[in-house]
Amino acid sequence: MNVQPQKTARDSLNGCQNFTLAGALAGARLSLPVAFSAFPFGAVFGVMARQSGLSLGEAQLMSLLVYAGAAQFVAIGLWSPPLSVANIVLTSSIVNLRYVLMGAALQPWLSRISRLRAYGSLFFMSDESWALTMQASASGKADGAFLLGSSLGQFTSWGTATFLGYALGSVVSNPSKWGLDFVATIIFASLLVAMWKGKGDLIPWLSTALVAVVCSWWLPGKWYVLIGGLTGSLIGALRSEQ
Repeated sequence: MNVQPQKTARDSLNGCQNFTLAGALAGARLSLPVAFSAFPFGAVFGVMARQSGLSLGEAQLMSLLVYAGAAQFVAIGLWSPPLSVANIVLTSSIVNLRYVLMGAALQPWLSRISRLRAYGSLFFMSDESWALTMQASASGKADGAFLLGSSLGQFTSWGTATFLGYALGSVVSNPSKWGLDFVATIIFASLLVAMWKGKGDLIPWLSTALVAVVCSWWLPGKWYVLIGGLTGSLIGALRSEQ
């Protein structure tokens, strides 16, 4: 009997050649629930930016040019006199190091489109749009523009929410009182459920969680995010080669 080898997620990430409006629209449609869910999270950042003394223009520019939710919250937390730019840049960079792993995961799929399209799409990528794109690319149902489409909806939502949150900052003085600080956790948990492929994911996921929790006890800052992610990625890669 001819037994076919089990196909891994990486094997299914065939390089895409198309970059179409239809692909972008497909990504935008699938990202709508996530974009709406992320809206309160962006509004919380607007509130906190105002409370930290940033002007509306500064808060809006951070959301449009930096566009990294977790790193923006870290920066706001460190935004107090005397302002240490080096500390803010270093800490934010550590938090965003996970994007190196995320970009590497998409490389086999984006390698066949132009660099301008690939890197232009990656600029707008978020954790949620990356997860949606990984699902779509693994199933072979999306072209290269899917990442851009799924990212732009969230980018627009985040920028709009920042503006409204800043405008309402004098009214909502304590976002955690309304549970708005828990929105990101809910979003990520729902995406993890959608990415679950079976018992084979259990060991890498548990290893990531365990290492991240232990490192958060012993290491300062957000190093536990990177170390936990690297641990799970390494274990997953070793298991896929077996």
